[in-house]
Amino acid sequence: MAEQDEKQQQEPLEEDLTEYFRVVIDRGQEPLRIDKFLVNRLENTSRTKVQSAADAGCIRVNGQIVKSNYKVRPGDDVQLILPVREDNYSLEPEDIPLDIVFEDEHLLVVNKPAGMVVHPGVGNFSGTLINALMFHLGKDNLPGDDDFRPGLVHRIDKNTSGLLVVAKSETAMQHLARQFFEHTVYRRYQALVWGELEEETGTITGNIARHARFRKLFDVYDDPAIGKHAVTHYRLLENLGYVALVECRLETGRTHQIRVHMQHIGHPIFNDDTYGGDRIVQGTIFTRYRQFIDNCFQIIPRHALHAISLGFVHPVSGEDLLFHAPLPDDFAGVLEKWRTYAAQLK
Repeated sequence: MAEQDEKQQQEPLEEDLTEYFRVVIDRGQEPLRIDKFLVNRLENTSRTKVQSAADAGCIRVNGQIVKSNYKVRPGDDVQLILPVREDNYSLEPEDIPLDIVFEDEHLLVVNKPAGMVVHPGVGNFSGTLINALMFHLGKDNLPGDDDFRPGLVHRIDKNTSGLLVVAKSETAMQHLARQFFEHTVYRRYQALVWGELEEETGTITGNIARHARFRKLFDVYDDPAIGKHAVTHYRLLENLGYVALVECRLETGRTHQIRVHMQHIGHPIFNDDTYGGDRIVQGTIFTRYRQFIDNCFQIIPRHALHAISLGFVHPVSGEDLLFHAPLPDDFAGVLEKWRTYAAQLK
């Protein structure tokens, strides 16, 4: 038996749907092609998928990228990056309109509306982005196993709007998975948060794990042994009285990362009903102000978070691509309402 140091993801991340496998080859290992070795060691992984990972530079031995014909030797430190295989649900095409920002034969970029779930799961078996993509591309034209064709290397929450890239080939999926894993993808979010920010820029660092009591929520932990390392950089765009518009840059992609991190520093996202943003956090006690906030909540009946920019290297051409999705009407509407309110405070 080889001595293992495996670090596979136990839960898919909100943003980065990649997993990491590591193994140190034991002393008795005979020379063997690395693609054969990995297929023998990993469940539900085909040789084709491993070879595609090698072609995309997703297999390293002793820190160096290797091809699929590399022969493993005793003592080799083997690392593999693969797109996550989520739970297998019955996926059916559905004629759902898509806002496609870019598309070619290898990938497409979608501007996802708030309210749309990315992938079918418990309680959401239809009406998802994947159902829509299967209709748009044809049921069998997304990469993956015979019964599992998501094309996803990242995702965003149901009530977060904005940009997602979807792979249309196994090669594209592997290349994109590597970029997300290595944090080379350019991602910017805009969020309306409670409270004015005193600093123009800041960085939030704190491990994220499931909440100790409320298992559907996530929390920040100082103990490095708990949760996954998470880093969010933010920049103040506008202070608007009792709220602020900020830009967030993800260094890592953890479930609910921006929402949890902003709550952690006392600035929950406006109308985030999961992390305390759906109540008055800053402001006055007057009835007129409460009515103003209720009107704002009606304008944007979800958390005010939008994936506004997405950039990456094209997996085939090598071209640098950068896409921008303007704020949706609900976000733009509540932002304008707060600008008007803030002007009256001066």
